[in-house]
Amino acid sequence: MDLHINGQRHSVAPEWRDESLLQVLREHLGLVGTKLGCGQGQCGACTVLLDGAAVRSCLLPVANVGALPVTTVEGLASAAGKLHPLQQLWLDHQVPQCGYCQAGQLMCAAGLLRRAPRPTPGDIDAAMGGNLCRCGTQHRIRHALNTLAKEGA
Repeated sequence: MDLHINGQRHSVAPEWRDESLLQVLREHLGLVGTKLGCGQGQCGACTVLLDGAAVRSCLLPVANVGALPVTTVEGLASAAGKLHPLQQLWLDHQVPQCGYCQAGQLMCAAGLLRRAPRPTPGDIDAAMGGNLCRCGTQHRIRHALNTLAKEGA
């Protein structure tokens, strides 16, 4: 089976069909930016975009992905290495602390902005509320996204 990840086609051996997308990304394809947190879809550390929508990759069987495009945190930056505007926003607002949850936070934010390019504070709270951060960076994430929404970038 083939997966379309970050604009590239990747072959996945049949023995990986029953694994989660997270396991295939990390263990088979070496894309380790997506993190394993709780393994139950509750924390958001494993969030990726599936056809532009934020999904928990720890719960998604790779066989269910099909031909839908997957974007991981590694796929946010351009091929030339230019940071995605969200990645730059994270740096500008000094969002990361330990960084473990940040890939999932970024991917959830990217999914939000695809759905709502000018999100309201309520949109931001609803979209980001399911992503846990033990370091307490949620206020910086919300501030950064509210600033982005106000600027209309």
